[in-house]
Amino acid sequence: MRNELMLGLAALDEQIERQGETVDNKPDIERWGAPTELPNTLPAVPPFNPSLLPEKLRPWVMDIANRMQCPADFPAVGALVAASSLIGARAVIQPKEHDDWHVVPNMWGLICGRPGTMKSPALAEVLKPLHRLEADQYDRWIAARNTWLLDSKLTVLQSADNEKKAKGLVGKDPAAARALLQAVEVPPEPTLRRHIVNDATFEKLGELMLANPWGVLSYRDELHGLLTMMDKPGQEGARAFYLQGYDGDKDYTFDRIGRGTVRIKRVCLAMLGGMQPGRVQDYVRGAVSGGRSDDGLLQRFGLAVWPDPKGQFHNVDQLPDVAAREDAWRIYERLADLDHDPNDEQEIWRFSPEAQLIFNDWRVDLEQELLRGELHPALESHLAKYRKLIPALALIFAKIDTPGSGLVIGQAELLRAIAWGVHLRGHATRLYAAAATPETAGAALLLKKILAGQLGTTFTPRQVAQKCWTGMATPDAVSKALEVLVEYEWLQREVRRTGGRPSECYLVNPAALVQAA
Repeated sequence: MRNELMLGLAALDEQIERQGETVDNKPDIERWGAPTELPNTLPAVPPFNPSLLPEKLRPWVMDIANRMQCPADFPAVGALVAASSLIGARAVIQPKEHDDWHVVPNMWGLICGRPGTMKSPALAEVLKPLHRLEADQYDRWIAARNTWLLDSKLTVLQSADNEKKAKGLVGKDPAAARALLQAVEVPPEPTLRRHIVNDATFEKLGELMLANPWGVLSYRDELHGLLTMMDKPGQEGARAFYLQGYDGDKDYTFDRIGRGTVRIKRVCLAMLGGMQPGRVQDYVRGAVSGGRSDDGLLQRFGLAVWPDPKGQFHNVDQLPDVAAREDAWRIYERLADLDHDPNDEQEIWRFSPEAQLIFNDWRVDLEQELLRGELHPALESHLAKYRKLIPALALIFAKIDTPGSGLVIGQAELLRAIAWGVHLRGHATRLYAAAATPETAGAALLLKKILAGQLGTTFTPRQVAQKCWTGMATPDAVSKALEVLVEYEWLQREVRRTGGRPSECYLVNPAALVQAA
């Protein structure tokens, strides 16, 4: 082993000499210690328990997770967000017994995983019911619009005929002529019910909400693009619109030259998408550092999960559980039919007396923990959104499993929602660990590049920054990551003197090179 280490050092010296530079304090083998494993920057997350799912969706979601061999968190979050988008603001819950505070159950979901962990296929599968509903709605809209076009033409013809008749009555019966010239009522143009919006400006999204006042789902396969777009100067309006859409019950007014004033009665938006771990860590750091994105937008993704990949792959090649899928799709069809309520009224749900006591105790515990101020500010802000998350989930579970309960949410639905809160808290802790320990996370990412030979045996901070790797976007991030790797004996810092201003370089521990080889 010592001979291998000495050969590694000789190679380092030869490379430096070829560059025509001298190095202060050339390393020798005695100065190198054994590199120490970096601490794990990702806190553990709890495994997914199938009992978290409502009973009528459980077989379908778990069948998807099994056939795709992906974490069950992925389809579970997608299925709940999809259901919440169909309920929208049509049904609300009043979490307090007497107070009129109400919660709209539109959910925001974010699933985080490396490329190849089946994020997109899992979400695509659970969104199929919504796509089928949209296709059915489009067919109905085409038929209704064709009828409307014919009715509109008849209206024009009738108006022309009435005008002709009125000319003959002007001198004989002015009152009758005046009645004939009254405008013939044109039937309203049918509107297209939308369930999913993939890529729209916030102004267009607002127009869609005029025709879909109870809410829609904004789905992005990769959320990073949308979130970073809203961080840019000039996108303040879009950001404010999305922030308001989370509440689900606030109006919004657009005032534009040419388009005039457009008032949306209710901005209700569910959101769903995926993101890669490196991009999540980058965004989290920016979202908690007091910059433009530090306004609570990220914390609104209450259904945010970052599960560990499955430890062992099993080749599952079997037909889908057709019975479970059909049962689940009927649930989504029933939730979509809420839009056809003839009274066009909002359902108001409440807890049963037993569930109310449980919720009150849970709420007191949450608020007392938040008041103690012992949590990272970003995590504290995230958990504060559980005031909406938990009652909203309880309502969603009741709408799925016990729709005939007389607008009353029982203990089972509330306890399932609280269990989700415990599960999601573990994932939130992992999510914000990127903000609490960014240096260690950056060091781990940089070390992978070094061991892969992408920087050679000696390099400068400038060379690292030029790579534009995830987590290494700023000189400060590069510097902090290098400091950690020096501390754990993966690197040594040296000063170069070339006759001008001294510069620094970093040498890779020969033991690390041997280990990598």
